Amino acid sequence: MNAPMTSGSVHPAVLLLLELGHRARQAQTVQELEFLLVNDTRLLLPYRQAVWWTQEGGVQTLSGVVQPDANAPYAQWAVQVCRHMAQHQPRLGVFTAADVPPDLAAQWSQWWPAHAVWLPMSQPTPGTPGSTQGEAASAGLLLLGADPFPADRLPVLGEWCSMWGHAWRALQRRRMASPRQWWAHLRQQQAQAAWWRRPVVWAVAAVAVLAVWPVHLTVLAPGELVAAQPAVLRAPMDGVVEQIHVQPNEMVKQGQLLFNLDEAQLASRLEVSEQALQTAEAEYRQFAQLALGDVRSKSQLAALAGKIGERRAEQAFLTEQRQRAQVLAPHDGMVLFDAPSEWIGKPVQTGERVMRIAQPDAVEVEAWLPIGDAIALQPGAPVQLYLAADPLAAVQAQVRYVAYDAVARPDGQYAYRVRAQLVQPGTQRIGLKGTAKLQGERVSLAYWMVRKPWASIRQWVAL
Repeated sequence: MNAPMTSGSVHPAVLLLLELGHRARQAQTVQELEFLLVNDTRLLLPYRQAVWWTQEGGVQTLSGVVQPDANAPYAQWAVQVCRHMAQHQPRLGVFTAADVPPDLAAQWSQWWPAHAVWLPMSQPTPGTPGSTQGEAASAGLLLLGADPFPADRLPVLGEWCSMWGHAWRALQRRRMASPRQWWAHLRQQQAQAAWWRRPVVWAVAAVAVLAVWPVHLTVLAPGELVAAQPAVLRAPMDGVVEQIHVQPNEMVKQGQLLFNLDEAQLASRLEVSEQALQTAEAEYRQFAQLALGDVRSKSQLAALAGKIGERRAEQAFLTEQRQRAQVLAPHDGMVLFDAPSEWIGKPVQTGERVMRIAQPDAVEVEAWLPIGDAIALQPGAPVQLYLAADPLAAVQAQVRYVAYDAVARPDGQYAYRVRAQLVQPGTQRIGLKGTAKLQGERVSLAYWMVRKPWASIRQWVAL
């Protein structure tokens, strides 16, 4: 009987090869196996760097790195070198910068040492047992070192890569076959059970019920609390705001002075008009006295009387304009506007809004419905406003009207204005903003789920 072979009679490289093969068989995941390849191959052949590359994923693993960055310049350059070697060197062998294109060789010294070893492999595809002789490499291992690699170690390195590739392809086939195995197991269970007990039947029935389950069609839109029927106070004429006599959110009475425009120009024009009127009247009286004895002077009295009427009309108009320069409150309420310092000295045009007067308890919801979410909303449809200041308590309201035309918003988008009156007036103040939930008619759950994706697809695909 032959004596057992001892470690002293076996080459150390063979023992290391057996140890690495054992580790490869014990690997449970592809990631664990790839980490073993780039880091533990050093036991057979000393190197400085190792790169594991696949055609589908690029640089998968680097020696000494936990997770490589695929977008890093080093990784992108290494991918180009690996693709070149996979196309032009289908077998194991050494190479240098002289064996790659000049554009890649120019950066060789920046990233790698002088010598490299290329070990090509082929990644399995579904339905194929593995790689074949002469098949184009879809994966490969690069080993890099400063000194030339010993030629006697390359056969051992090739054998180790063959062992490692066998384990790698086994894990790849197991991962790709798992969905088919699951499907076969499910079909076997269905064949053994009655049709009404089969899981697929129950699943299809559940999906069908859920697809036709009625739900409310809802959309979200930016909303805020606004005054229900405010009185808008606008500039009565072109001018400059001289003084603001109230403060923001102040309660005012009917007839109270709110603001006034600069009257200097109006006062000057009014004074000139009064002087012109007095001159016209004096001239009329003079010609009236001359008319007693002069027929020609009598003929000019009609023209002078018309001139006096013109001056009086001008004086009345300027007097009215001066009165309009002082804006009074049309009724009691709360005055709403920006800071007074923003208005004093500001030029305004006729009809420009300066402030509003609203009742504190007359509040409603204003929402802006985007064009892409314009669902059918009937008067009285429920609206819930979730204020940013109090997102847990929704303000309940009902749709009062939806604008017919979309208008441009400050952000440049077009939307439909929606006004909704509060169900129960609360203590919320005007100006609070939030998100409004608008509830439309009932639709099926399937329509509710596919409405937005289908609308997006129809914008790009003509059916």
